[in-house]
Amino acid sequence: MENRIAKLEFHRSLLLEMVDETKKPFDYLVIAADLTKEEVEEVITLCEELSKEYEKQKAEGFTIFTPLLIHFAGMLHPHLPLEKTVDALLKQQMFVPLMKEFKKLIETIHSL
Repeated sequence: MENRIAKLEFHRSLLLEMVDETKKPFDYLVIAADLTKEEVEEVITLCEELSKEYEKQKAEGFTIFTPLLIHFAGMLHPHLPLEKTVDALLKQQMFVPLMKEFKKLIETIHSL
């Protein structure tokens, strides 16, 4: 069993080297963080739910989306860094409107 685990870990390290971080940055983060399929599905579900809420709030005339970012940061898997995850999802063209908003908010926070 130990040999099998060691072999899988070695293969994972090889796969990580094969993933082009510039083309698939979210996939790269997932592999580097060693997330399970279920954990990734939780992140995707979170993004889907927040994207719907973002669109709803935007349609209602909201202009401040900080609570959504706080919710995202609080629910994001602890092995996924907030800023890197937002950038990775954006670069991989996932949940683009929401991630653009999150990126603006993060940049605003940094500039304070």
